[in-house]
Amino acid sequence: MGNLLSIITFTPLLAALILALFLRGGDEAAARNAKWLALAATVLTFLVSLLLLTGFDPHAPGFQFVEDRPWILGLHYKLGVDGLSVLFVLLTTALMPLTIAACWKVDVRVKEYMIAFLVLESLMIGVFVALDLVLFYLFFEAGLIPMFLIIGIWGGKDRIYASFKFFLYTFLGSVLMLVAMIAMYVQAGTTDIPTLLAFQFSAGPLNLAGWQIAGGVQTLLWLAFFASFAVKMPMWPVHTWLPDAHVQAPTAGSVVLAAILLKMGGYGFLRFSLPMFPVASHLMGPFVLWLSAIAIVYTSLVALVQQDMKKLIAYSSVAHMGFVTMGLFAANQQGIDGAIFQMLSHGFVSGALFLCVGVIYDRMHTRDIDAYGGLVNRMPIYALVFMFFTMANVGLPGTSGFVGEFLTLMGVFQVNTWVAAVATTGVILSASYALWLYRRVALGDLVKETLKTITDMDLREQIIFAPLVAMSLFLGLYPSSVTDIVGPSVAALVQHYDTQVAQAPALMQATQLAQN
Repeated sequence: MGNLLSIITFTPLLAALILALFLRGGDEAAARNAKWLALAATVLTFLVSLLLLTGFDPHAPGFQFVEDRPWILGLHYKLGVDGLSVLFVLLTTALMPLTIAACWKVDVRVKEYMIAFLVLESLMIGVFVALDLVLFYLFFEAGLIPMFLIIGIWGGKDRIYASFKFFLYTFLGSVLMLVAMIAMYVQAGTTDIPTLLAFQFSAGPLNLAGWQIAGGVQTLLWLAFFASFAVKMPMWPVHTWLPDAHVQAPTAGSVVLAAILLKMGGYGFLRFSLPMFPVASHLMGPFVLWLSAIAIVYTSLVALVQQDMKKLIAYSSVAHMGFVTMGLFAANQQGIDGAIFQMLSHGFVSGALFLCVGVIYDRMHTRDIDAYGGLVNRMPIYALVFMFFTMANVGLPGTSGFVGEFLTLMGVFQVNTWVAAVATTGVILSASYALWLYRRVALGDLVKETLKTITDMDLREQIIFAPLVAMSLFLGLYPSSVTDIVGPSVAALVQHYDTQVAQAPALMQATQLAQN
């Protein structure tokens, strides 16, 4: 199917257009129709996206399902996927129907709420399939708008502050990326990503205003992209927008933010920083490794003192993203395999944890940990599901969380044993805050009067969690289902990276001779 990626990308957008143009009225029937149409569109998108998996050749490291046609101003509308991106497309399409089902009880401006999520899905998929710099940037930046509206309109009491903080942090970081993209176009004469992947940007020493910059142009471009992707992940210390955004966002918004939007930063490092600027990535690698290790320990300690469940899980997400950046900049097969696996696992596990918070918030309208206790007595099914994802978040063997952390630490250990040792303490700390949260919410006697009439998960909620449990178990027990797909593309990336880094002294010397 020649236009498969376009169909997957724009089906949700088409559904949003239908909702906007043809669904009239603000009554209960119109709200119900909006929910069903959004659910049908996301389910259809997921089913069509499965064709990617059946038709994808994991042994070919290049781009597949490529669509390329002239667009505007000499630019090309170009889409494609490889082993680094195909599973992120599937993660997005798989989680969106569950997200729509999770917000079934929303009763304020329902049509607009569903439109926002449908538009957001199209833009998120577009980020993972775009093979042109301009197209990538448009998808990457436009995704801020629906999430800004979701937090700002349907969020909590401080939603305006949180939505503007989210928007300004991520937007300002991306402005530098736009400047870097313009510089890349000037140097390479193209915005085509596959062409840029083979282009060698100057890595020779650069004297800028009296400062000698190792890695030259590559380092400047790397820093510009790093500013954008580090905020998006987010990495410490530019992570402060995330807890506020999570606390104020509605449950479905938190799920999408944690499970998919954060992964765009990691994907950006994979698609741009490592393959296009390998010398700069090598030079800046130790800095990123230590930054990641500090993030894992620091945010885990901060999570230990939180009283808001969402804020605790948000800091946990920052810690887990620290493992991702560590694995990526270890720049070896195990590290990058582990980072991709960790991102996919985190998508299912963190999304499920935010849904777990949403289940009891819908009943009690508070996220304060001290407001709960002994829920296992009234909500045994909920307690079991919450326990499972708590263990997956800790990295219990047999769950997807274990594989990603183990592979990542293996990769980092080969590069820097001290970083690996510091990061490993984060595993212990994650067990501390996760089990502390579970004990205070679910275990013990049910003594609070307000909890004595609370009801267990209904059928809709159980159906939402069932595929999340299944995927976490499946990935934990059969990690080769991921590594077989991403392996060849990662191997090609590592080989390209190592070759460029090995040639770096010769490149620098040649640049110096040319300057002399």
